[in-house]
Amino acid sequence: MPVSAADRTGPVVARALRIVGAFTPDRRALTLSELARHSGLPVSTVHRLAAELVAWGALERDADGRYTIGLRLWEIGSLAPRGLGLRERALPYLEDLSQVTRENVQLAVREGTELVFVERIAGSRAVPVLTRVGGRFALTATGVGLVLLAYAPAEVQEEVLARPIKRYTELTMTDPGAVRAALADTRARGYAISDRQVTMDALSVAAPITGAHGEVVAAVSLVVRHGSALPHALAPLLRTSARAISRAISRA
Repeated sequence: MPVSAADRTGPVVARALRIVGAFTPDRRALTLSELARHSGLPVSTVHRLAAELVAWGALERDADGRYTIGLRLWEIGSLAPRGLGLRERALPYLEDLSQVTRENVQLAVREGTELVFVERIAGSRAVPVLTRVGGRFALTATGVGLVLLAYAPAEVQEEVLARPIKRYTELTMTDPGAVRAALADTRARGYAISDRQVTMDALSVAAPITGAHGEVVAAVSLVVRHGSALPHALAPLLRTSARAISRAISRA
């Protein structure tokens, strides 16, 4: 029996996920042809599946015929325990930290070989940052990333360090040996320092958040303007917040 073009593209669920996966922070609204191009699927297949996704609420279609992510996906995504559950328990302590420092406060978890930001509170005098809630970032540059990588399984560390390390500024660590040394320092002192690794005007200090069994499940950080504070002065306040969040998680 001949195999149809639709069959060759894979199961229906996989094709639907390819359509949803075509959206990125830089591609928030897509036409039908753009959806087909970025998903790698035939226009006819995208047209049919997009209509079903719109009917279910995973996608929305505006007056110009462009597709965007629908609120139904946000509702479902908010049920992820490492997202909303962690955020709900951590938020009071993140808000306290933000009010005391008036700086950027960030909460992140590791997803494979990347990190995902679960929450970010921008302080009234905070330096601009490149992060957003739900956004992914490399583990090798940010304070929260260095914490999460420092306490990740050895195989994850080796996988990350075996790949080319992305450079964000002239000071970004791209040598695996330098990153290994930074990870060792993070474990030794209990917090990470990322000084102008992502932007030349930002300093990040991050501390680990542990679960009920002592495993590192997340990281919290302060991002301040470079030169406005010494990292070792920020660390005690940050570690106190991290311990409070860890206790809140362990009691849940």
